Amino acid sequence: CKHVGRLRLAQDHSILNPQKWCCRECATTESVWACLKCSHVACGRYIEDHALKHFEKTGHPLAMEVRDLYVFCYLCKDYVLSHLRKFRECFLNLDPSKTEQLSHGAEACELEGLCLNGGASLSRSLELIQNKEPSSKHISLCHELHTLFRVMWSGKWALVSPFAMLHSVWSLIPAFRGYDQQDAQEFLCELLHKVQQELESEGTKRRILIPFSQRKLTKQVLKVVNTIFHGQLLSQVTCVSCNYKSNTIEPFWDLSLEFPERYHCIEKGFIPLNQTQCLLTEMLAKFTETEALEGRIYACDQCNSKRRKSNPKPLVLSEARKQLMIYRLPQVLRLHLKRFRWSGRNHREKIGVHVVFDQVLTMEPYCCRDMLSSLDKETFAYDLSAVVMHHGKGFGSGHYTAYCYNTEGGFWVHCNDSKLNVCSVEEVCKTQAYILFYTQRTVQGNARISETQLQTQVQSSNNDEGRPRTFP
Repeated sequence: CKHVGRLRLAQDHSILNPQKWCCRECATTESVWACLKCSHVACGRYIEDHALKHFEKTGHPLAMEVRDLYVFCYLCKDYVLSHLRKFRECFLNLDPSKTEQLSHGAEACELEGLCLNGGASLSRSLELIQNKEPSSKHISLCHELHTLFRVMWSGKWALVSPFAMLHSVWSLIPAFRGYDQQDAQEFLCELLHKVQQELESEGTKRRILIPFSQRKLTKQVLKVVNTIFHGQLLSQVTCVSCNYKSNTIEPFWDLSLEFPERYHCIEKGFIPLNQTQCLLTEMLAKFTETEALEGRIYACDQCNSKRRKSNPKPLVLSEARKQLMIYRLPQVLRLHLKRFRWSGRNHREKIGVHVVFDQVLTMEPYCCRDMLSSLDKETFAYDLSAVVMHHGKGFGSGHYTAYCYNTEGGFWVHCNDSKLNVCSVEEVCKTQAYILFYTQRTVQGNARISETQLQTQVQSSNNDEGRPRTFP
């Protein structure tokens, strides 16, 4: 960052005293940043944006997080990092097929291991990293996820850097490049879509090499993202004139839930006492309720069936009602709470109302009748498994953290960047949820891949020498 060289450090050394580590405007001690020019201490975007407002007022570009010692440049809109970052990028840009020094798979492995674990034992790295690293011209999200998961789940390192994964995301999804504030829901949708595209593309290329006996299992593996997150909605339109119902099946990967209308009318800074919280079940009911389509806009097949045969006059349009119901439930149900709304000033404001969500969610009331009669009631039960929370007041600022349930240990963990803290379920339920993840208790047999089958498939994949494995 060129602004570091122009910096004249403040003569006031009061920020070295931890007792001064609180925002001068709101007195918070969370996410506190100190201006390196004048020693002004203020909170970051995580809280009230007072550090950003100080920069806009004074033009002092460099600020340091007092506890973690991160330095951020407001003019560059980026963190000020050491030369290690450039060093890493140089190696990521090398093509193993064209670089003599990296011609051997083990050496390529060592470099990737260094990026992932910050210089941990190379012998351990070789056990976990694949023998072939993809060329920089053929970056694969599946490859990076596969490598990252293997290192994380090995249990051999306390800290793992996802730098290579981040680099591949920036390369393949340019909209999320850089350090600007991005929407977690939009990012997750793009990431899963790209991963599924890669799996389907790779599966098509390798189909001829897969033994016929394993092709059915291979289909399940290659469609693992759809298998886990994919569900189906029944869109039913009813003609008011003749009561004819037209049904359409639509796929979904998540459900985006609107807040009830009363929360869209709340004035800034004022929330009536009887509207301080909303129920998740109320939002689901709103999603599946019948709504009237405005005006005569529906061309009913039943009403126009005879007319089409008798004369070529324009179709008869009638009033109609529409309803969405769940036709097929996914293994993992993702619920997106639409907290951000467009305001009259052409920017998105946040609805900061607390949503009460259940630890065990029953989806039976929101499914179509045909589904209710064909499935066991246990299929409709979902357990809360993760919560993504947005801290801050607006769409363009703030911070995302996640609460994840550890199934092996039976406890909840709060994930805040590199910090992990065990927390209680009571703390989780008090969060201002933005995305909720629920896991189905009873997974339908046709959507499951047994551990034995999966192990057989992985071993078969391992024997395919010279080809990078792309299964995450």
